[in-house]
Amino acid sequence: MIRLARFGARKQPYYRVVVIEKDRARNGRSVEVVGTYNPRTNPATVDLKRERIDYWTSKGAQLSETVEKLLKTAAA
Repeated sequence: MIRLARFGARKQPYYRVVVIEKDRARNGRSVEVVGTYNPRTNPATVDLKRERIDYWTSKGAQLSETVEKLLKTAAA
């Protein structure tokens, strides 16, 4: 699964877009970090490694709803 893992201090969230097994904890050990998302900047900063996301989806990884939305906004 490709989803967000929360990092940063309290009330200052910063997210990593990670490839992780679906049943692991939110911030558990991930297979690979494929991007970052910082909602605190104006506009929000999204940095994604498209090639790696395409690779993992071709191997059967599913995108979370939030990551799907981030991909669409980053492409636009």
